[in-house]
Amino acid sequence: MNLKQSLIDNDSIKLNQQATDWQAAIKIGTDMLVKSGAVEVRYHNAIVDSIKKLGPYIILAPGLAMPHARPEDGVNKTAFALVTLSTPVTFEGEETPVDVLITLAGSDSNQHMQGLMEITQILEDEESESGVDLEKIKACQTKEEIYQVIDQALNK
Repeated sequence: MNLKQSLIDNDSIKLNQQATDWQAAIKIGTDMLVKSGAVEVRYHNAIVDSIKKLGPYIILAPGLAMPHARPEDGVNKTAFALVTLSTPVTFEGEETPVDVLITLAGSDSNQHMQGLMEITQILEDEESESGVDLEKIKACQTKEEIYQVIDQALNK
């Protein structure tokens, strides 16, 4: 399952959203996947519980979080959701607030790793200090623009 096709199939992109806190920000992504049938409601709770226990393990780079839990926590099929926030949210223990969230529901650990690699490939930017370029995602105002960013990154 690739990222772009999953975002189309699950209708799981929301841009410039408002969230009161990090739990609400994660819920925007998980709600879209619940609606599409990719995950069960408990997947959201599993992510939140894990973060409360382990700290913000979902942060991949400054400003970027990849909310995910284990396949057995309510994943029905591998899927992604992409959310950008107009106002970033802060995770306890993290200095840089997060405004791009890519929710990953991996149906098994293999799918999970593939998803992670694809996201890394799309956002990779060797020139930036953090190694990722979130600006190209944050600049998008429509789903179509997101699809173009993905296509460009994977075809270079």
